[in-house]
Parts: sequence; C-alpha cells; structure tokens
Amino acid sequence: MTAQAGICAEPNLHAHYLMFNILSEQYAKVTHALAQVPALWQELTQTYPDANFSGLVAIGNAAWDSLYPSARPAELTAFPAQKQGQRVAPETPFDLFFQLRADRLDIAYIAQQKVMALLAKLVELKDERQGFRYLEMRDMTGFVDGTENPQGDERAQVALVQEGPFADGSYVHVQNYKHKMARWEKLAIKAQEDIYGRTKPDNIEYASADKAPTAHTKRTSLKDDAGNSMEILRQSMPWGTANAQGLVFISCCNTPTHFERMLSNMFVPDEQGHFDHLTLFTQAETGAAFFAPSQEWLSTKGA
Repeated sequence: MTAQAGICAEPNLHAHYLMFNILSEQYAKVTHALAQVPALWQELTQTYPDANFSGLVAIGNAAWDSLYPSARPAELTAFPAQKQGQRVAPETPFDLFFQLRADRLDIAYIAQQKVMALLAKLVELKDERQGFRYLEMRDMTGFVDGTENPQGDERAQVALVQEGPFADGSYVHVQNYKHKMARWEKLAIKAQEDIYGRTKPDNIEYASADKAPTAHTKRTSLKDDAGNSMEILRQSMPWGTANAQGLVFISCCNTPTHFERMLSNMFVPDEQGHFDHLTLFTQAETGAAFFAPSQEWLSTKGA
C-alpha cells in the first residue's frame, strides 16, 4: 500500500484546507471521483516539482459507510467533543477533508481549483481556510509549534496503520482554533512560557519538575499503561486575517486513542482540578474525525 503523501509530509509554506458535505444521492459519484484523487496528486507533484506539493483527502466518520460500505476502519468513531463550562471543543462533522500543501501559494491554489472541479455538483463546501508558515514554524501565540513531532522514519510509524486492509491509512482529527490574542498578549512572556512549559525565544522545554501541572506540554505528553509515549503526528498550520488569528490543528495517527486522550487531558480537570491553561486563551470552533485511506484503497474501491 502507498500512503497519501500529505499524511507524513515535511512542513510546507502554504496550505488550503477544504471541508465538504456530500449532496444527497451523490455518494456513488463521489466514491468514483475520489478514485481519481491519487492520479491528481501525482499530476500536481510531477507538473510542479519545485512546489513540494502534497495532497491528502480524508473521509468523515458519518460518511464512510455510504461511500465504502464493504469495509470500515476498525477505530473510526465520532469526534470526542469536550465541554467544561466556557471551554469547549465542539464536534462539527464533515464528510470530506482536503489538505493541499505546497511551498508555492499558486500551486496550492491550483490544487484547490482542481479539487473543486473534480467534485463540482456533488458536494457543498462548508469551510475553507488558508494556512501559512509563520516566522520560524511558530503558532500565532509566538511559540514554536510541533516541537515534539516524530522525525524521520518514526513519522510513518506514528501516523500510519501498519497492518490489515487499511494499512498506510491514518486516523485524522481536525480542529480550527481561534486564538484570544488580545487576552494572550496582555500576559508577560514568563507567564506565557509557564502556560506552555517551554521558553518562547529559544524554544527550550522546561524540566519536568519545573512545569506547572497546568502546562500545555505536561497535559499533552501522555503515556499508556505500559509506559509507552502516546504520540501523534501534527500537521497543523497557523491562519490569520486582519481581525482574527488561529491554528488549523491536524492530528494524524495509527489510532484515534492518542488524540482522544490528549484532548480529554487538555479539557477535563484532574483530581486536583488541573487542566491545560492554554485552553483559556484559544477557542476550538470546529472538530471532526476522519480516516485517510491509502492511495490504492481510493483508486480501487471507486473504480
């Protein structure tokens, strides 16, 4: 099997993110259209080699059975919504998610237009977002994003299902966060660093003993019952307009369990009442669960 390149791709400069819902009675046609996506990814990669293009399409939990009724990823479930007072991570289901990334903005745009043409009259565009690299791989809060991402061969080990009919596919969770920048920028840099558990200018993580129990790096660094790290591969990018800024958060993993545990640990207070204080300064506006199958699955199941 061959994984879609966008799952494990190294960071790019630009991205377009598209969320679609499938129109009634159009599922069979959409399945056929999705079978053409691997060839589209190859065409864009070969035509514009300097752009480092990578594409990804993922199918939503609720749409999967209508598109591919013969088999279903074993762990594909609804997005694990969270609500703790005013701190919420809602579920906003979508049928299809496209991630189109490149080091040239024009090529990312061309890819977007080709996807729109492929799915014309079959789907409704529900959400679109443009991502971009900000400073030295930083989030709009000013901190380096994805510092603990797996590197090298470990990226595939973390992100991709290793065995079975869905090998080289990935469980994908997507959230659009809008930051409360005015509130965040009122904080002293040391207070911001304590919330992250990492220094801001030089990106040095605090020693474990120096981290507050509410630090983002402490709440999201988890281990399973056997003591193994519960890792995900983040493919997130910032977004921004004149009036608002945030992060398109994207988790790719060989199981949804790691993301589900991380999100719960961020929002749900522990026995001492501790939760991730970063959630006081950003608001998730969307949340959806998907599976990104291998290129072979897409091309053969819709043929």
